[in-house]
Amino acid sequence: MTWRGWLSFVVIALSFSGVLKDMGPLSAFDFTVLVGKFGKISDTFTFIGKGGIGASEGFMFALTLFPTVILALGCVRAVESQGGLLAAERIIRPLLRPLMGLPGYVGLALISSFTTTDVGAVLTRDLVEEGKITDDERTIFVAYQYAASGTLANTINCGAPLMPISLLSFGMIFVIELIVKVIGANIVRFYLMFKRKKAGGAA
Repeated sequence: MTWRGWLSFVVIALSFSGVLKDMGPLSAFDFTVLVGKFGKISDTFTFIGKGGIGASEGFMFALTLFPTVILALGCVRAVESQGGLLAAERIIRPLLRPLMGLPGYVGLALISSFTTTDVGAVLTRDLVEEGKITDDERTIFVAYQYAASGTLANTINCGAPLMPISLLSFGMIFVIELIVKVIGANIVRFYLMFKRKKAGGAA
């Protein structure tokens, strides 16, 4: 581990977390700001248009995911080359092992899943293909990601109209969502443990 690994992990964690989005000049390092958005063809519609159905609409929507996924993978590969994933593993392992039984390697995917579901899914697949997490660990982690997916971005964007009448602050809502995500992951975790024990007893 070198200082470059720690620095690269901190930078990409801040970028993926969304905390820099509204911080003036520092917002230039925020992942969603870097990805940007497509321009509008008219006053209302993007190039996807309106009222599409079927495979044609799905194809156009898939095109909108390319910039996000390609940029994210490029950033992750750069961080990985500097030892950033090892830094994530060391920092987050003490928390993830007791909480969900997951290795620290999933730290970067976990952080990125706060703002986008696509990047978290791609990083999780890469971890499996590289042998850094097992199939059971993937199942547990997917259960964590699936509940309230894109937690930070969706809570802000979709929940914004409800914030003025909400009885809880944004921070409290976010914490509750995280707790529920961890509970969901552990339900799957204990089910897999029970299944393995049952299979072992039958053998």
